[in-house]
Amino acid sequence: MAEESLTIPIKKPKWLRVKLPVGKKYTELRGLVDKYDLHTICTSGSCPNMGECWGEGTATFMILGNVCTRSCGFCGVKTGRPDTVDWEEPEKVARSIKIMQIKHAVITSVDRDDLKDGGSIIWAETINAIRRANPTTTLETLIPDFQLIHKNIDRIIAVAPEVVSHNVETVRRLTREVRIQAKYDRSLAVLRYLRDSGINRTKSGIMLGLGELEEEVIQTMKDLRAAKVDVVTIGQYLQPSKKHLPVKEFITPEQFKKYETIGLELGFRHVESGALVRSSYKAQKHIL
Repeated sequence: MAEESLTIPIKKPKWLRVKLPVGKKYTELRGLVDKYDLHTICTSGSCPNMGECWGEGTATFMILGNVCTRSCGFCGVKTGRPDTVDWEEPEKVARSIKIMQIKHAVITSVDRDDLKDGGSIIWAETINAIRRANPTTTLETLIPDFQLIHKNIDRIIAVAPEVVSHNVETVRRLTREVRIQAKYDRSLAVLRYLRDSGINRTKSGIMLGLGELEEEVIQTMKDLRAAKVDVVTIGQYLQPSKKHLPVKEFITPEQFKKYETIGLELGFRHVESGALVRSSYKAQKHIL
């Protein structure tokens, strides 16, 4: 019998219980999303903070389709051969943001290693389209590593989003297992390049509960600070399905608080650290 089938899943603790999204603003936006068939990662990823973020006028949109060329062990996005690029997508996203009256939009995408430009042209077009239709909306872009090809990253830098984010996701030791086609140092190099090229606010995120040690988490925070990252988000990994990596540990609220304190001492401008924190959580604050 395979070893995996003998592992008994650990029970979710009570602090991971999610309140159902409520509120007038949430109900209005939910209605618009359904009516106009708008695609937010908030709904497709069943995010636990959807009600809170939408109430603040923040939402996250995923571009370049919903099939990724990478197969990270933690991620619920489908992997395989993506569809051809939809060149109308920038206008569709811009329209969604206008309909939903979003004040701060987070844009993210699948990895498109199948495209020569890594998807960076559509990325830039999307940001420009959003700005044309929504001149007062601020933007965060949560970008892939673009294989550290500077020409592709430069297209993001040229359109100057208020915040540019790229997640290291886990500690150095676990990167190979957790993000099979990614490299820890390459992600740090992307973040450093963004900052050195004039991006005013950079950000990264880590998931916990995959078997990392406290000192490794602290070292990752130090590595991010050395790459001049301003904002870090730290949240609990939750297994999207039985095919994904198992949760090794549920991190306590006290431990999350400890990481927050350490992060602020290290000099991050913002540290969002808690079980239900996702990389876009409280994103509207991170432009300050």
